[in-house]
Amino acid sequence: MSSTIRKAFPVQGLGCASCVLKVENRLKELKGVVYCSVNLAANTAVIEFDPSAVQPEDFRKALKEIGYDLSIPAGNYDSPDDDPEELAEEEAEKLKAKEYRRVRIDMYLAIALALLILLLRLGIKIFPGKIPAVILLASISVFWCGRRFHINALKQIMHFRVSMDSLVSLSTLVSYAFSFFALIFPGIWSGKGESVPFYFDTAAMIIAFILVGKVLEEKAKYGTTASIRKLQGLRPRKSKVNPGDKVTIKAGERITFDGKVVGGYSFVDESSLTGEPVPAEKYEGKPLYAGSLNQDGILQAVVEKTGADTMLAGIIRMVKDAQGSKPAIQRTVDKIASIFIPIVVVIAAVTFFYWFLFAPAGTGGLGRALLNMVSVLVIACPCALGLATPCAIVAGIGKGADLGILIKNADALQLAHKIQAVVLDKTGTMTVGNPRMVESRWFDPDTKGVLKGLEQNSLHPLARPILASLEDVPAESVSDYANVPGKGIEGRSGGVLYHAGNTSPAACPEADAWKDEGRTVIYFSGNGKLLAAFAFEDEAKEGALDAVLMLEAMGVESHLVSGDSTAATGLAAKRMGISNFKGEVFPDGKAQYVSELKRRKKVAMVGDGINDTAALATADLGIAMGNGSDIAMDTAMVTIVSSDLAKLPELVNLSRKTANVINTNLIFAFVYNVTAIPMAAGLFGFSLTPAIAAACMALSSICVVWNSLRLKK
Repeated sequence: MSSTIRKAFPVQGLGCASCVLKVENRLKELKGVVYCSVNLAANTAVIEFDPSAVQPEDFRKALKEIGYDLSIPAGNYDSPDDDPEELAEEEAEKLKAKEYRRVRIDMYLAIALALLILLLRLGIKIFPGKIPAVILLASISVFWCGRRFHINALKQIMHFRVSMDSLVSLSTLVSYAFSFFALIFPGIWSGKGESVPFYFDTAAMIIAFILVGKVLEEKAKYGTTASIRKLQGLRPRKSKVNPGDKVTIKAGERITFDGKVVGGYSFVDESSLTGEPVPAEKYEGKPLYAGSLNQDGILQAVVEKTGADTMLAGIIRMVKDAQGSKPAIQRTVDKIASIFIPIVVVIAAVTFFYWFLFAPAGTGGLGRALLNMVSVLVIACPCALGLATPCAIVAGIGKGADLGILIKNADALQLAHKIQAVVLDKTGTMTVGNPRMVESRWFDPDTKGVLKGLEQNSLHPLARPILASLEDVPAESVSDYANVPGKGIEGRSGGVLYHAGNTSPAACPEADAWKDEGRTVIYFSGNGKLLAAFAFEDEAKEGALDAVLMLEAMGVESHLVSGDSTAATGLAAKRMGISNFKGEVFPDGKAQYVSELKRRKKVAMVGDGINDTAALATADLGIAMGNGSDIAMDTAMVTIVSSDLAKLPELVNLSRKTANVINTNLIFAFVYNVTAIPMAAGLFGFSLTPAIAAACMALSSICVVWNSLRLKK
């Protein structure tokens, strides 16, 4: 059975929220597509698919059938070593830039044509070729400057669909065609003593205002995706090194791989990845990441990962996937928008017949009916509604990436501000995770070699200081090694079963005293006898207390859980200002603790290790530390790259601001459509001209995008 893969593809031709649902539904119809989410603000489709059943070319073919397109470079998407997304993005950016230039040229031309038509219509009274000149200028505006709307509308109609382009095309063509009709049959109006209505200027003004709005909207939307472009700009164009190579990194050089320092000393700017403004100190054993910048020293390093395997590439993929996702409320909005345009067409038709047939004497007529109908078609485009949520999500997730907070999806971003309690793992999360041995007592020093042989197999943080204390002792062979979750490790040497962990077969007053002081105690025993005892201390991370206090000020209570002793956990909790704590908790106990707390509150779990994964998955919101295990980061919905606890309140604050922007956008979009359509229909005793309606529609979309850009500040 083939496994699925998830990729983000740039999509061309998206105009409004109804387009989003059409593209999503069409792609979901394809066999092998498991998931699809289209983002209007980022113009991308995130698709999870089975490469043995369907390929990206099938996506492109399916979208072309309904009037859209999708950028795909040559490449094998079934291969984990082949990452053609970068080429797709470059191709899409070139096409987008080219189209943007065309729209701008058309916009300037449409504005000039509209002004000339107004000048001819209003300013020049005596001009023999006035009407032919107006017709010529309007024709250029409608059929050349507005060609994209008519082409897209035609494609949509051929597949029995409508979109924003359909409304623009219909309104301008109706105005243009009616003006020709009035020109050919002027007697219909002159016989009644009425002036012959010409709306060539109306059609030209609609095209001009719509294009102005489109240009400003695209420019504003470009700002919401600035974060992902900044990350993409850090990617090396071509890696000239391979895993295993040893390289020298000079001062001022951009690092193009993930690796480890094997010599030298320097400070490296990792702010683009971690959000930390202070350069990281690098010496032997310290990790290096692609995209970071070596500052003033020379480093020797060994290459471990390149290209698509680097942390930078992983961050870019995560941010793109997140920006392409959508919260539950947006899925509802997309469904509303998909039926909104047909409803608008019906409302426009009703408006026309009312003012033409049923309006009070002296207030209606064909001209009034036509203008009101066109105004309804133009003003009601659901662009603002479609952009309300995705623009805020793209900007919010991008801002999170700037801060070193990687958010997996839109739901995680929206959920963070609802969190009422946060459960924190102790070792490695709230503490430095590098415990120091402060006390030791040997009852049988002859077994030191056995302990060294046993601890060499362990990945536990306490194994390192134990091995450091036994540096000069030769290790003895240990067989039947086993990890006992929550209790320690064990193995056989010379036929005897030895155990190192948090339990002791005999009383040890010294160890009890260490526990009372809040220290972590490890016992080494064999054959039912206590052979040694060790005491460890782990320092609290810098800023842990401040983070807890800030969360408390936000109304979020903190809980500390640990597999360490209750005394050690309690001491750490006291130092960090946490009143709720529980020690001696096994991995399943952490998940149970979170589960019980979830019955009363919205809960976030913060952890860094494999033993935290069950709790991370159980919590409403799982948050992993960037220096933790890959499994923890895969399980969590949010990753804090720098493992800086100060990012926790920043995440909550970012979520709150994003939710406020989304709510503001949606309220504005709904209020706009609810009030604008009746105004355009003339129900408030006055009418909006189609040109003003076009300006209002463009302004509504721009307001929503600009409001979302506040998150970037």
